[in-house]
Amino acid sequence: MLRKLVILSVMSLAFASSYAQGLSIPQLDRAAGKRVSFTYEYSLSKDGQGFSKVTEGKVLVEDNAYSLDGLGLTIVCNGETRWTYDSSAQEVVIENAENDNILTNPALLISSYRKYGNALHVKGGSRDSLDVVYDVDKGVKARFVLTGISYSEPQGKTDFTFDVKSVPENSVITDLR
Repeated sequence: MLRKLVILSVMSLAFASSYAQGLSIPQLDRAAGKRVSFTYEYSLSKDGQGFSKVTEGKVLVEDNAYSLDGLGLTIVCNGETRWTYDSSAQEVVIENAENDNILTNPALLISSYRKYGNALHVKGGSRDSLDVVYDVDKGVKARFVLTGISYSEPQGKTDFTFDVKSVPENSVITDLR
């Protein structure tokens, strides 16, 4: 599970950090004050090689609450508590979200994308898609292709809790709050 969390953190950092200051990205500008959902594909390129797919998944964001499915993980956050469930390891980690940062909170992508770095390259997109490449580090690039971006009116945070009782009985539950 730790390996998956590290990969997810790197993925989130690259994605969130990729938005240049002062840059306006219409797909994300329209997201302010809305419930936003999209699917994503995340790829990496090292030393000028082609992009290799790392993962894909689904994201739902509203205000500071979110849910994300990817890398075999389900991450749900109501803005106060974050649950990370690894179904293959049958493990749930519960943490306070008060110290959430761009590494773990995709809601910050919506609310704060302009303040992160200047290494973003928008490669394409349409009203409901976005293709961006981010210079993560020397020789390392991350590519995010968002599709099916949809916006709806806020519905509250009831969809952003995780029922720990729903996991198999022999699951490991680690409460770090």
